[in-house]
Amino acid sequence: MLLAILISNSIGNILIERFNGVPSEERLHWRTFLVKLGADNLKGARNEELFVASHKSVYIVYTVLGGVCIYIVGKDEYDELALTEVMFVTTSAIKDACRKSPSERLFLDKYGKICLCLDEIVWKGILENTEKDRIRRLIGLKPPTEI
Repeated sequence: MLLAILISNSIGNILIERFNGVPSEERLHWRTFLVKLGADNLKGARNEELFVASHKSVYIVYTVLGGVCIYIVGKDEYDELALTEVMFVTTSAIKDACRKSPSERLFLDKYGKICLCLDEIVWKGILENTEKDRIRRLIGLKPPTEI
């Protein structure tokens, strides 16, 4: 199960967080742990250079993309290899939504579109869509209107 996708700016302020199957009392622990992990390891990291960590029985893959840091946490069948695939899809979708590697400002300008992309990629802790064209098509769908 994908436990969390968390995106923060370079100084650790959380921009987006999605938790699946994580009790609310444990979420603060995960937020602080992931931001500290990034602060310790992502200084001077190249754009899209992947880092892997494990904590208890959980795997974490994280990276820097422009002005934001992305953390993906999984367990069971979502080991570091599966999380790497999720990371590639996520970074690709964010770059497509922003049309380049995002600064924090550009990321916030495209916040709604990025949230839609994340909703199409992961659903209830399960990787659902990995194809860029399919994700782009699904986020472009409009809700039905009344006649």
